[in-house]
Amino acid sequence: MRTHPMFPSAVGFLRKSFVLCVLAMSLAAQDAISFDVSYSKDAFAGPFTGRVVLYFAKGKSQREPRLGSNWFNPPPMLAIDVKDLPAGKSITVGGAGTIRFPRDLTAFEKGAWNVQAVFDRNLGGRAIGSAAGNLKSDAVAFDVGGDGAARATVKATAVITARPFKETNRVKELVVPSAKLTAHYGRPTSVKAAVALPEDYDPSSSRRWPVIYEIPGFGGRYGAWSGNETPRGTQRDGESFIHVLLDPECPGGHHVFADSANNGPWGTALVTEFIPAFEAAYKAHPAPGGRFLTGHSSGGWSSLYLQVTHPKVFGGTWSTSPDPVDFRDFQRIDLTSAKPNMFDDPEGNVRPLARQGNRVMVTYRAFSDMERPLRGEQLESFEYVFSPKGADGAPMRLWNRDTGEVDTQVAASWKPYDIGLTLRTRWKDLAPDLAGKIRVIMGNDDTFYLEGACKLLKNDLEAMGADASVQMLPGDHGSVLTKAVRDGINKGMADAWRKARTNKAPNP
Repeated sequence: MRTHPMFPSAVGFLRKSFVLCVLAMSLAAQDAISFDVSYSKDAFAGPFTGRVVLYFAKGKSQREPRLGSNWFNPPPMLAIDVKDLPAGKSITVGGAGTIRFPRDLTAFEKGAWNVQAVFDRNLGGRAIGSAAGNLKSDAVAFDVGGDGAARATVKATAVITARPFKETNRVKELVVPSAKLTAHYGRPTSVKAAVALPEDYDPSSSRRWPVIYEIPGFGGRYGAWSGNETPRGTQRDGESFIHVLLDPECPGGHHVFADSANNGPWGTALVTEFIPAFEAAYKAHPAPGGRFLTGHSSGGWSSLYLQVTHPKVFGGTWSTSPDPVDFRDFQRIDLTSAKPNMFDDPEGNVRPLARQGNRVMVTYRAFSDMERPLRGEQLESFEYVFSPKGADGAPMRLWNRDTGEVDTQVAASWKPYDIGLTLRTRWKDLAPDLAGKIRVIMGNDDTFYLEGACKLLKNDLEAMGADASVQMLPGDHGSVLTKAVRDGINKGMADAWRKARTNKAPNP
């Protein structure tokens, strides 16, 4: 459109007015969300420095919103970072400096809502909403009208406490202080586990029992066995085992028992501090032939990595549905390529992160956005383990949170944790201690697209003639573990122990 020579200023005026109108509407939308948040001196003397997260739940549910995380249908969240906030002083969450999920959240859906605030003191727990020592408010109800405005006053008055472990006759808690981890974190830090004893366990006997070390998947904790009177897993194909459930939780998410710049030396602490203390406290077989590993998902990766990095310590692993074991296929992303992107594939298609059958449940971008207000969540936990520590003290970021672009220098720094790369380049040296010890099971249609990495691992090991097993079976992330598969794992562990016992014969 051309400007009429008699009215050159009119169009300029209209353009300026339009811009101001849009800006005003944007600011009004921002102002629609406003929460006054504080904490009481009775809960924490202060001052508080850290992140404050607001969790929301739609409707009038009695469940605390801080406990309502759902990867496939996540509720909104808001967060803000504060420094030296005194007790009793309010901050406003919703305006400038607010971290939002969804990122375009400027108004709430009409209806009844609950909001709950958590002040993250970052004292060792993984999830901000449930970590012991964090400050929490009660759930506060508020109503949203047709304009989407959301306002409430929220005050944290309580401290989240850890649920004590309840021991039983056959399940015990073992907490081993770690000098190595304490030095890393600058506060007392321990390796923790639940120990399940077989029915025939006799502490006065000279007999030594084989041990299965299990690492839970992401979000799992050893406390899952608290109060268990009849533990499973101590009888496998007619053989008795001590079954140890290790705790993988740390502030950065799941530490996978790897030594890392950000999480600290968890693998070394396990092998040099926890296992000696455990074998001194229980009648455990003190040799590789009686030490076995297993785990699922992140625990599957952990158990395989521990076996590969400590081949002389453990006698075999049964790793199921592991996290990416080859970074040429990191959930369909080739991190070794020239210009990888986490959000879009080379053809420009949106990358899915999880599926249910043929239905995409969540994309990489959406999942990455969901993690922004939090810490120690699944994707970020990879950076906590694999990345170097940045100049700001945080893990160096693999990908740009806005564009998905991968920093190839950071990706290259991940190589020491690429299990496939380690095995195909060092198998000749590792084979004497690893032969016959690697067993990986993966579903052909894994929920999180993890099967591609296992196929690469399988092909490489077979090409090298390695004495290792990678099974690709029908099923997804969980359904692959059929009764037949579980029975096969149990028999494999029992056979490995019988072989070790026959060769060494240290026990009756």
